[in-house]
Amino acid sequence: MESKLSLSEFRKRLENNTEIGSLKINLSLLRLYPKFRGVKPFYGLFDDKSFRLTVNSTTSPTHFIVKGNYKNVNNVIKINYTVEPNSKAQLIWAYYSPIILILAINIFFLFFARGLRRASTIVNLFLLFMAFYSRWREERKRKKLEQKFIKLFEIIE
Repeated sequence: MESKLSLSEFRKRLENNTEIGSLKINLSLLRLYPKFRGVKPFYGLFDDKSFRLTVNSTTSPTHFIVKGNYKNVNNVIKINYTVEPNSKAQLIWAYYSPIILILAINIFFLFFARGLRRASTIVNLFLLFMAFYSRWREERKRKKLEQKFIKLFEIIE
């Protein structure tokens, strides 16, 4: 893919729109800074050839990162990037925790709460909704991250 920007403009946008820091710390609760002053849209690391960026937010973090490299070829910036999970454990937890919860609640209703069959139906429907919603939400966050990256760095195919 290519960017409409020159190499110096691309690097300047990287500097101006990225808060420098480790992506492992960004996804933990120890990093409170952007709750109070998160003005830059991306958080991550970059150098003269590559970048690893994610959304600069702890209130609505994403488990995905934009990882790639860039180079100048005939005064055109060539960008190779992928949007991938930062930590497979966090992504697995976001996808499969509702399913594990469904199984645990059903085991509880099966063995300990035999008189609450109607409640189990309502709870199961709610948990099924949450399972589908969590998958949809993570995919939406991945797409929003990629769209923000494409728009900010003016990437064309």
